[in-house]
Amino acid sequence: MAGSPRLHLPAGAAASGPYTVDVTPATAGWGHAALRVLRLPPGGSHTYDTGAGEWIVLPLSGGCAVTAEGRTFRLAGRPDVFSAVTDFAYVPRDTRVTLTSPGGGRFALAGARCERRLPARYGPASAVPVELRGTGICSRQVNNFAAADTYDCDRLIAVEVLTPGGNWSSYPPHKHDEHRPGEESRLEEIYYFEVAAHDGASGLGYHRISPSGQGRDSDLLAEVRDGDTVLVPDGWHGPSIAAPGHTLYYLNVMAGPDGERAWLIRDHPDHAWVRATWPGQPADPRLPLYTAPTQ
Repeated sequence: MAGSPRLHLPAGAAASGPYTVDVTPATAGWGHAALRVLRLPPGGSHTYDTGAGEWIVLPLSGGCAVTAEGRTFRLAGRPDVFSAVTDFAYVPRDTRVTLTSPGGGRFALAGARCERRLPARYGPASAVPVELRGTGICSRQVNNFAAADTYDCDRLIAVEVLTPGGNWSSYPPHKHDEHRPGEESRLEEIYYFEVAAHDGASGLGYHRISPSGQGRDSDLLAEVRDGDTVLVPDGWHGPSIAAPGHTLYYLNVMAGPDGERAWLIRDHPDHAWVRATWPGQPADPRLPLYTAPTQ
């Protein structure tokens, strides 16, 4: 995309201060979506101001306490993103937030510039809808913890996707860069990747973005590895391909300027037929990798 930062940010390239990933609207060159990844040592703490954005604190590994607006939410967290659904906390704009972690861990802060100031609150793991999307080699698991139709935010949309080794996800390629009421919404998107090791060997995946029209010229084919980030300001995006033997995880953070908070996409016309093959076909038997706890 002419005049913008590069779209693929390898692990460490977007680090800033205490964050191993720090993508803001200013650094991304857009208006709304943001992502930070914070690593805390055992007994560590971190305080930040939410400013003009709403944020969800999502444990990637370990647990923490989140204090905001005079309330403290204790997040049990999880060992890692490949083993369990996690609980999380929502914190509103114009708030000071403190994270403390007795055991240490890594925590994603998914954010979006917003207008409304909603209350701080706890999101239990048991309430996270776990969806199997696609069939066969297009099967993946989606943890819809802050999807547009499952959790109330002002602008922020965020989900987790897990793709078994050898499968394709974010497929068929799709886009959300035009305002078409009832058909397509405008959403900036961040992909944050983690890749499961196999027999101690690190893994990889591949991610594609292609131009979708005049003035929407984002173009990327990237090998992605553990800790990498990809920015999608516009364009057809997908597939995200998991190498055989290595489960691919990504956290999607989306937000945009439309009045309605909705995830409305259009499939690439050359590949839309893929979705029509899913009904009646089985999902990959390796899925789900896990389900939400019952309570």
